[in-house]
Amino acid sequence: MKPDLLRQHIRSAREATRFPVGVNVPLARGDAADLLDVALEEGIRIIFTSSGSPAQHTRRLKDAGCTVVHVIAAVKHALKAAESGCDAVVAEGFEAGGHNGIDEITTLALVPQIVDAVALPVLAAGGIADGRGMAAALALGAEAVQVGTRFAATVESSAHPTYKRLVAESADSGTVLTMRRLAPVRMLKTPFAVKAADAERRGAPREEMEALLGTKREMLGIFEGNVDEGMFEAGQSAGLVHDTPHAAEIVRRMMDGYYSTCERMAGTLA
Repeated sequence: MKPDLLRQHIRSAREATRFPVGVNVPLARGDAADLLDVALEEGIRIIFTSSGSPAQHTRRLKDAGCTVVHVIAAVKHALKAAESGCDAVVAEGFEAGGHNGIDEITTLALVPQIVDAVALPVLAAGGIADGRGMAAALALGAEAVQVGTRFAATVESSAHPTYKRLVAESADSGTVLTMRRLAPVRMLKTPFAVKAADAERRGAPREEMEALLGTKREMLGIFEGNVDEGMFEAGQSAGLVHDTPHAAEIVRRMMDGYYSTCERMAGTLA
């Protein structure tokens, strides 16, 4: 989102809930500072950062009264986030949709290593779409979960109906990770994704991959529903998504599933 569009979405989110609203800003964007300006101007005090170093922004955000959480995919990045003054980290495994860490560490292996490495609260992300996944993440030492793909396929999501439908129709093998030589990204197996994966398999040079990636692929896919030219970023948890209910229903299901899983495990241990 450009700054003006971000402002619109912040205001729309505020109208939809009485609870706090947070904003995630990928720091690799050239307009990251402008996006943070908009968030602060709109009174946002929960900021998630990703795709870059938070060090250059953390002090400013903390001085403004923000809680700052940084998304990481390796222990070394978690340590740097802690050093920069972040309040918490999101340990995002290789199963997650969108851009992933180059080391390809899965959530099951990553979360406990991050928990052991830093004294900060750790949120788990990647492959989590129901209460069972939430219970597993907390068992690994996480204090919360971050869920993307499951909430992308809800009534309230601003994603295109075609994107939501394809997520809900996805199977266990419905995503592919490609663009490793640029910035690894996991997406649904649309015609564009297959074309990108084929180019990568035949060893296409970096310049060709950059030209193939182009610009606004995410906008074309997620928000415009263009299956031929757009990127439909989604995680492997898409195989657990079978409908597009209201977001509140997803929260209810996740909590019910979490408690029932804990009860089942307690009974097994007894």
